[in-house]
Amino acid sequence: MKPVAGKKKSLLSGVTGGGVQQSLSNMRTLSVWLVAAICATASALASEPAPTKWTVDGVEREALVYLPSTSSKAKAPVILAFHGHGGNMHFADRGMAFQNSWPEAIVVYPQGLPTPGIIMDFEGKKPGWQREPGQEQDRDLKFVDAILKTLRERYSVDENRIYATGFSNGGLFSYLLLSQRSNVFAAFAPGGAVLLPQVPLTQPRPVFHYGGKSDRLARFEKQQATIDQIRKFNGCSEQGDSCGTNCTVYRSAKGAAVATFIHSDGHIYPPAVTPLIVKFFQDHPRGA
Repeated sequence: MKPVAGKKKSLLSGVTGGGVQQSLSNMRTLSVWLVAAICATASALASEPAPTKWTVDGVEREALVYLPSTSSKAKAPVILAFHGHGGNMHFADRGMAFQNSWPEAIVVYPQGLPTPGIIMDFEGKKPGWQREPGQEQDRDLKFVDAILKTLRERYSVDENRIYATGFSNGGLFSYLLLSQRSNVFAAFAPGGAVLLPQVPLTQPRPVFHYGGKSDRLARFEKQQATIDQIRKFNGCSEQGDSCGTNCTVYRSAKGAAVATFIHSDGHIYPPAVTPLIVKFFQDHPRGA
């Protein structure tokens, strides 16, 4: 087939003078949009988690690791966020989403191993975490040690801003870290959990506890007893100050404030608590 005579010219037919300038301007605008879209895509790809594996006592462990999505050269804070019994690191990632509220932080979502439950799954078919010292040969405490060792080796970590949080069984494990690794973490945020009698408090540390008044798994009256116990141990004031909707903070003479987020629902992770936890962590570096 022969090319149509004058076809090339027809592409600019009716575009003269200012019209040509407008066309070039539109092309420049389109180029800017394309560059912006490419940059946005690159940024989104950079914020994807990196599945990372460890071998601890001969057992393969894994976690999702988000690196800071900003270009800051400052040392990065670290958040370890633990899923509940029967959950997994992917659910924790989507439900908690700490990387969205603190993009400058390294955020780690570890994966638990099959563990006997405290009120269900007594055979231990579902993934979870140890609840007390010595349980499961301290496999999960050793896992946390291994995670932090790797982060220190590979990245610039702010040793004064390492934090732990978790929901339900992950909250129990966060309280265990408060007991057994209080010299490592700056602050803790357990939720839907209690401090078990087998888990002693060792050092005052800032704690943010969140829970639901209608919780039928971790009864709220037991959660309230845990809050009261920690407030007393940390030397907190009797009266608290508001830190947002449903949020109260109790100041501490020992530099170990206790904050609470109490909602009316049951045994759920409330998404609204994530930015409040981040703010609490940001306000409480170690040694502050």
